[in-house]
Amino acid sequence: MPISDDTRAVPPADRPSADGPPTDSTDPTDPTDPTETSALAVLRVPQVARVLAASLLGRIPLGAAPLALLVFARETMTLTVAGLLVGAFTAGTAVGQPLLARMADRWRQPPVLWLAVAASTIGFALTAAHVNLPVTVFAAVLAGLGAPPFESCLRVLWRDLLPAHRVQTAYTLDIAVQEAIFILGPVVTLAAVGLVGPTGGLAAAALFQAAGTVWFATTDAVRRWRGEHAARHWAGPLRAGRLRLVLAALLLVGAAVGSVTVAATAYAESAGARSWAGWLLAAQATGALVGGLLLVRFGGLRRYATLPRAVAVFAVGYLPLLLTPAPPVMLVLMAVSGLALPTVLTIAFVALDDLAPAGTAAEAFAWAATAFSAGSAGGAAAAGALLDAAGEVTVGFLIAPLSALAACGIALLGARGAARAGAGR
Repeated sequence: MPISDDTRAVPPADRPSADGPPTDSTDPTDPTDPTETSALAVLRVPQVARVLAASLLGRIPLGAAPLALLVFARETMTLTVAGLLVGAFTAGTAVGQPLLARMADRWRQPPVLWLAVAASTIGFALTAAHVNLPVTVFAAVLAGLGAPPFESCLRVLWRDLLPAHRVQTAYTLDIAVQEAIFILGPVVTLAAVGLVGPTGGLAAAALFQAAGTVWFATTDAVRRWRGEHAARHWAGPLRAGRLRLVLAALLLVGAAVGSVTVAATAYAESAGARSWAGWLLAAQATGALVGGLLLVRFGGLRRYATLPRAVAVFAVGYLPLLLTPAPPVMLVLMAVSGLALPTVLTIAFVALDDLAPAGTAAEAFAWAATAFSAGSAGGAAAAGALLDAAGEVTVGFLIAPLSALAACGIALLGARGAARAGAGR
């Protein structure tokens, strides 16, 4: 059963002592120390490493499927149709994640995961069969619609598996290693296509997703978890006003990330080295991975971090990209731009967990993923249109800091609302 709300209190280890410094002689680097919040301490808790690894395995298609669909479609279809299939898959994922998470909130995770992966596998198979264009587009939607909601299912487990003071570390660790999905996904696709042919990428995506589902859904913690019994509302977690503000901020953060994907591609083409685009995006993902690991390592910094501050730092990290220097320097700047993303997402997820009405935590996390994905798609579209209109690469990098600054403003509104709510108690 979910841990009661008293776990949300600040743990004793994080409170200053009125009697002076603590006298506990326990080694602070010891992962068995009940006050330790390192990544090792989190991973050594029974079942944590398994659910994290299984969810990452099952989420590889999120990084692999878009490229797999493009490679498959370009064999016999136009670039427009190829883009349509990627858009259909993405739209299916955006709609399916909150719906599946709501089902998991109301019932149990394993049946929802089994149903989802069956539907998604059928979608990938129908896409590969390429009966005709309408069926193929529908199949791509089905493949995305049925993508198992690993992110939301994993994140509601943390309060069951971990003491309260380690939950935030778990969020950060998950966000950091999640970057591996977007590094390994394209590699898996290209390797499978090289071995099997154009349909290999689709087959690999389906197989990784199925393997991750089996490993995740058979874990004791997943099988035992039950959603909270609570009054249901058609709007689910979206009825909470402050939660909607967090989602709006995540939408704009996603727009910043998505716009840079297109801008980096245009930059690489203008530099006469289109292959640099992949390296630039990999550098940004690596920066995010490093940022997440640093946040885990120096967990004490989290007590000073708020969502407005984190988003402000995130915005500043994108400003150097406007210089558009030579590719080797740009590689470093792209890595720097990714450093603050894990901090933003960690704080946002903690806020969502706190703000979600009873019985809607999984759906709240799914809406976060949908908001980020929708923002990313919108940012990419806006950057493409702006680049086409202006014909200047630097303009493409403007959207990211502006969008991030807007997200900072929304985060400040949420923080002021929280302060007013606290003062009124």
